[in-house]
Amino acid sequence: MSAALAQALAQAWQQRQQLDAAAWEVSDETTAYAVQDGLVARLGWHAEGAPQYWKSGGGSRQAVLTHAPLAPSGVRTQQPAHFADLALHKPGIEAEIALRVGASLTAAQVALLTTESATSAIDAFAVSVELVASRWQQAGESPALLRLADCQSHGALGLGKWLPYQTRNWSQQPCELTINDGAPLRGLGCHPLGDPVWGLLPWLQHATREGRVLPAGSVVTTGAWLVVQGLQAGDRARVAFDGLGAVDVQL
Repeated sequence: MSAALAQALAQAWQQRQQLDAAAWEVSDETTAYAVQDGLVARLGWHAEGAPQYWKSGGGSRQAVLTHAPLAPSGVRTQQPAHFADLALHKPGIEAEIALRVGASLTAAQVALLTTESATSAIDAFAVSVELVASRWQQAGESPALLRLADCQSHGALGLGKWLPYQTRNWSQQPCELTINDGAPLRGLGCHPLGDPVWGLLPWLQHATREGRVLPAGSVVTTGAWLVVQGLQAGDRARVAFDGLGAVDVQL
């Protein structure tokens, strides 16, 4: 089942199509991650030695954190970041912070880290914008494990300017998300884990499992501070974090 679903999702990614969630079933997280692995292998997202792109996070510190690889072709660093070519299905947008790994890491090296010391693996961070989309016709109404298999409904990623990593009081960090010429949606310290680096260690453990090496320069975006659903082709958006910069996107 995992191989068949990985093949079907890979085709959906390539052809900008959606699958009917009613026709598929994933029984557990292990299977969902196996589908992710098969998808990555089929689409060639993790070239040997090349930086990888990921998303990781959860709804609270009590929740089980989930992790998903991202398509390198959907990562944009120019400003504004244009995404019309991706024809995203029912896109939403999330204001986030991304972290960058400074040196390659093995499972043995990650095993020596703690929740507190894991930040030593990070050399930079940046404002980021995740565009959420789906390869399921039912989008956010599809079962959670099917969404996880589909790379946790990832669509694309816009990255702002990289800044040297520093410890911050994230509970006092203001941010805002503006769609077109509307009034900004504002938040203060509203990351669901309280701190975008709190879940760093579980992601590092996942990315280096089964003897894998996480290359230097790999990036993880760490969960939504602010969310807007129901975007359409042609929409513009701006995500800004006070003191850290902003990212502009065009759908």
